[in-house]
Amino acid sequence: MRSKLVVGFILAVVATMLIASGAMAAKLLCVTDKDLKGDETVASCLAKGEKFAVVDDYGLVRILSPEEVELTRAFNPKALQTRAFGMKYRKDAMPITPLPRIPQP
Repeated sequence: MRSKLVVGFILAVVATMLIASGAMAAKLLCVTDKDLKGDETVASCLAKGEKFAVVDDYGLVRILSPEEVELTRAFNPKALQTRAFGMKYRKDAMPITPLPRIPQP
């Protein structure tokens, strides 16, 4: 009986963590031009050689390499069609467009 209670508690914690991680939204921000205000798209800035980073709600930053940009373009092209914002205007930036869920058989 006690083991069933522990397993149920663990499942509830894991479910809460999954829901909470889905509620947080990362943003794609320009690293090289900190004054971008959304006048251009991310794709046009990348074509000019600008560097971008993914910044999450906790402020953790991951600078995207050219390979990561190309994979993002292949898997989620809508992410690169959004307006480009620099680090200075991160509050105005839209969250990255999530991929649609793939139904599991």
